[in-house]
Amino acid sequence: MERKKIVILGAGVSGHTAALYAKKYLKDKADITVVSPEKDYNWIPSNIWVGVNQMSESDVLFPLLPVYKKEEINFIRGKGIELYPEGTKDNQKSFIIYEATDEKSKGEKNNLYYDYLINATGPKLNFGATKGLGPDFHTYSVCTANHATHAGAKLKSHIEEMKKGKKLTLVIGMGHGTCTCEGAAFEYVFNVDTELRRNNVRDNARLIYLSNEAELGDFGVDGIQLEMAGYITPSNIMAESLFTEQNIEWILGAHVKNITETQIEYESLDGSTSTLNYDFAMLLPPFQGHLLKTFNKDGVEISEQIFTPNQFMKVDADYSAKKYQDWKASDWPKYYQNPTYKNLFAVGIAFAPPHQISEPRKTINGTVITPSPPRTGMPSAIMGRIVARNIADQILGNNNPPRSASMAELGAACIASIGAGFTKGSAVSITMNPIVPNFEKYPETGRDIKSTFGEIGRAGHWIKRLLHTLFIYKAKAKLFWWIIPE
Repeated sequence: MERKKIVILGAGVSGHTAALYAKKYLKDKADITVVSPEKDYNWIPSNIWVGVNQMSESDVLFPLLPVYKKEEINFIRGKGIELYPEGTKDNQKSFIIYEATDEKSKGEKNNLYYDYLINATGPKLNFGATKGLGPDFHTYSVCTANHATHAGAKLKSHIEEMKKGKKLTLVIGMGHGTCTCEGAAFEYVFNVDTELRRNNVRDNARLIYLSNEAELGDFGVDGIQLEMAGYITPSNIMAESLFTEQNIEWILGAHVKNITETQIEYESLDGSTSTLNYDFAMLLPPFQGHLLKTFNKDGVEISEQIFTPNQFMKVDADYSAKKYQDWKASDWPKYYQNPTYKNLFAVGIAFAPPHQISEPRKTINGTVITPSPPRTGMPSAIMGRIVARNIADQILGNNNPPRSASMAELGAACIASIGAGFTKGSAVSITMNPIVPNFEKYPETGRDIKSTFGEIGRAGHWIKRLLHTLFIYKAKAKLFWWIIPE
């Protein structure tokens, strides 16, 4: 019997997790191939620490090839560019076309056939959405290890200037009205604040958090009602107290329109336009998906049937247009399976969410200023594992009902840790369950208040520092790696 072929596009958190679990579940019952343009795995959550010079790139990167060789997983350096889910008239076997990115065969295009395809391509960093945004222009980023290294170097040089008495304005946040990953910017601004204090230059820095959130603590999940010390506290109250305590200013409901070397222009929710002078800015970009131009067996392009306009892949979600008050937890996908082609899956940032989680907002000018749904980290890894398990059951002929990983069922933990050492540091630790509010199940707050809570202290910091070590251990597929939960 011919072994089934599983192709996984992307080797980030969701794709790499899917590959390791697929191999664990299937052993020699399938050929597993990972296609990724990058040669290294990047544990992205710790890029924050690289961006403040508390870790180096070598602490957050490791080569993928040795791991895949050890696990007998095929690895191709390349990026998927075209998808043929029906094959062609002459050969109805599903395949993709990928373009090689390794030094030896860069630019070459090849066919790769599959029985199951998992799209885990992650985000396309859309710096081009805002004029002047990004490392190629005027601002810095922590989205990749290399970006974070450059941000850290610039921050260090500014700290040296402040030591000589120069007063500077540092802006941390979101570079567009539709950005996601507010939690990363939240964590970075507090790590920058800590570095400034550690170097005794905090009095020479004006530190500003610039975000598309309507309220602090929205985090792209419509805010959270947290149980803290026996009381129910909205996340915006907790966040405001933290910012006030550390003398960090905040500007909310902002869509950055244009950035020059010294000035940020942004539109506010009331439709007004303002400018902000700055010396250093770490502004995250909005995300797009990685479009695979898709064709049917007759060679007719059907991309818009498979991908949304922002280039994320459609899965088993309810994409019908609805008003905010009509959104339901059941709108969200459970199996991350394309409704047209059942052997096609998308996980992590690659799947198209049915709608935002935060309340949608526009200015009087029609500008959208609302966080996009976060789909990184813990939920991405769980999606990868669950999809691998469901595919394995199909291949092995198991009659288990498909396992679900709906974000309206999954809980998640977010730890914004300050400092990277074991002896010093603190953290804001938040858990929420579920990620997408489910008002049918939890009418008052949309979430289970017993497992939605927050705290501030060193314990969370120790946990995050430990998780950095454990998750890299797991990603390297070392002994009993699967014992470590997502």
